[in-house]
Amino acid sequence: MKPERLEEILQRASTKRLVVIGDLMLDEFVWGKVGRISPEAPVPVVEVSGESFYPGGAANVARNLREFTDRVGIVGMIGRDRNGDRLQELLARDKIDTTRCPISSEWPTIVKTRIIARQQQVVRVDREKIVTPTAEQIVGVVKGIKETVSEIDGIIFEDYGKGFLAGELVAEIVSLARANRKIVAADPNQRHNISWNGVSVVKPNRIEAFHAAAIPWEEPADSVGEDHALHKVGSILMEKWGTDLLLITLGEQGMMLFQRGKAPHHVPTKARQIFDVSGAGDTAIALFTLALCGGATPLEAADIANHGSAVVVGKLGTATVTPEELRQSFANG
Repeated sequence: MKPERLEEILQRASTKRLVVIGDLMLDEFVWGKVGRISPEAPVPVVEVSGESFYPGGAANVARNLREFTDRVGIVGMIGRDRNGDRLQELLARDKIDTTRCPISSEWPTIVKTRIIARQQQVVRVDREKIVTPTAEQIVGVVKGIKETVSEIDGIIFEDYGKGFLAGELVAEIVSLARANRKIVAADPNQRHNISWNGVSVVKPNRIEAFHAAAIPWEEPADSVGEDHALHKVGSILMEKWGTDLLLITLGEQGMMLFQRGKAPHHVPTKARQIFDVSGAGDTAIALFTLALCGGATPLEAADIANHGSAVVVGKLGTATVTPEELRQSFANG
């Protein structure tokens, strides 16, 4: 993609308003070093030097969008607890709109704690409780979207399988968005069976795609073009979900874009160094959807998402990509 075309898309995208709907989390990173093995058990002792907190889950998708546009909102359950307060403070600092988020004392804020020693993750500790929204909460969320849908350019459903994306909530918002001709994207979760009928694009990873297509897992072929199982999965999912676009992320092999009525297109990875793959999917769905809202073709959007993901996997922790980093990635080829 020529620099002029990239700038044109980014300029248009910077004026767009997007809303992310899904499972919100607080990501905690405990940093330190390992100097010895515990005398109590054969495990390393991490001497803590610091800790960091970031919005995680669906909130990380919003953070990626926020690097490119200042009109980003998020909808997800936040617990009425200390971690919920911290998450709201972080989102407010990033100027991400949380006014549509239900606050519940029955829904503890999800926290993922990663303990990092010398740039290596030692262990992850998850604190979560899977709870689905009440009928009243679903009505409130749908009402909030309906009142502002005319101002929204794109909606992203980010499903981490933690319960917020109830089928009824998704169906009502997709119907509302379609009626108003909005771009709707979905990042599915294999543990959560949701119908994505009617969305503009679905972005599973390879494992999620095989699971959704009910096809036995097969290891990737050396050549994506010769990966017949992957092509079969893509064809099945295009029909199952009735979507116009399907973007399957393939890790070190990049991405495969399926378009209705066209041959699948492989986008090879641009990653040069891989430190941490966590969050790469968040970046991919964020930039792909944002680029479409900015007037990019599906192939251009996939190229932008691919470059953005390549930047993020070269960072440690819950990371985002900036416009300048994206431009540099394209400049480096």
